[in-house]
Amino acid sequence: MASEEIRTATSTPVRSSAGTGAESETPSTRAWMTRLVVVGIVLTALNLRPAITSLGALLEEVRDGLGMSGSVAGLLTSVPPLCFAVFGVMAPRLARRFGAAAVVGAGMVAITAGLVIRPYAGGTAGFLAASALALMGIAVSNVLMPVIVKRWFPDRVGSMTGLYSMALALGTSAAAAVTVPLTGVLGGSWQSGLAVWAGLAAAAVLPWIPLVRARGAAGGSHGFVGSSKEAAAAGPQEPDGLRITRSRTAWALAVFFGLQATAAYITMGWMAQIFRDAGVAAGTAGLLLAVTMVMGVPLAFVIPRLATRLPHQGPIAVVLGVCGLAGYAGLYFAPAAGAWAWALLLGVSNCAFPLALTMVGMRARTGAGVAKLSAFAQSTGYLISIPGPLLVGVLYQHSGGWGLPIALMAGLMIPQIVVGIVAGRNRTVEEEAAR
Repeated sequence: MASEEIRTATSTPVRSSAGTGAESETPSTRAWMTRLVVVGIVLTALNLRPAITSLGALLEEVRDGLGMSGSVAGLLTSVPPLCFAVFGVMAPRLARRFGAAAVVGAGMVAITAGLVIRPYAGGTAGFLAASALALMGIAVSNVLMPVIVKRWFPDRVGSMTGLYSMALALGTSAAAAVTVPLTGVLGGSWQSGLAVWAGLAAAAVLPWIPLVRARGAAGGSHGFVGSSKEAAAAGPQEPDGLRITRSRTAWALAVFFGLQATAAYITMGWMAQIFRDAGVAAGTAGLLLAVTMVMGVPLAFVIPRLATRLPHQGPIAVVLGVCGLAGYAGLYFAPAAGAWAWALLLGVSNCAFPLALTMVGMRARTGAGVAKLSAFAQSTGYLISIPGPLLVGVLYQHSGGWGLPIALMAGLMIPQIVVGIVAGRNRTVEEEAAR
């Protein structure tokens, strides 16, 4: 029943209001809906990281304003992956019950509400609770984006994943770069600087509303509006009982996802500090971090398109890992002298994220498989990533320098390359689970 529900959730045909059972979807209607899906995907992607990076930009002001202890502030760095792991696993079940469009739309509402509430919650507990609400919306949308791409654009998984990843990278870097000056324009209040991002999240709700209404008009009790042709394009549906944990590829992809997320959160949390401790000016260190993050904008579009044209995505994982090793070696031996080069190399390495998303869409044959694989890989991966930033902080504090933390970061690149090669093999989780 589970995969049957996913099929219903993603391919309910539009019926005539007269109840004849004939499909009434015209080419123009279909084209309009497809464009609306593209807009929804882009706006959703833009909202999947500003809740995190805008807080990072104003963390010192938030700590002072709420009287937050250093340990609680450190805990904030681990809250996002924890929420992604806990709430992300719920996404396939919610999509079967309410439809992917409805769940993503509700996720954008949750982000909007969380971003509006948390600056004015009045205390640390309320701030954390509102942050968790926003992160819950991000988590379910994270998981369902590959499902929507696979269902609506089965022959353009690479280009659409690239567009989605590029928008995500743009939203991430924009929030990091713009939040502080925007706060100044708004009168210097950190509350306003954080709350302003709720407007972008509210705009992302709008494209999903007509899609959910169209599903309701079609008489579908589940799922995302689509056509029967769309279901056929996605391939045959597997019977219920796909046990994702029996697939080596699923485990490899989950570990790959977790290790790349570890590297990304360490970079966002600590790279600027590494440069500052090496004698780089604070403003320049922040600019170097922005460069690292901006690298994801063009490469996030290129890498998925390239990945879908290759029979094996392992070589891309190797190239990204080697760039990471080179960047960490530079940070270790000459952090200030070659700062711009290391920032660029680490920016390339961090593009393992769009590669992971692309492989989620390629390593499953059906909508049900993509939903299960996406939930499993992201939830397990984010759990794996939780200790990384905390461990780096502990090593830095106890060793008094960046040698051990950088060695840890470089060491994690080796298993990332290995599992990337395994995850990149041309096979599907349905085939492996069947064996």
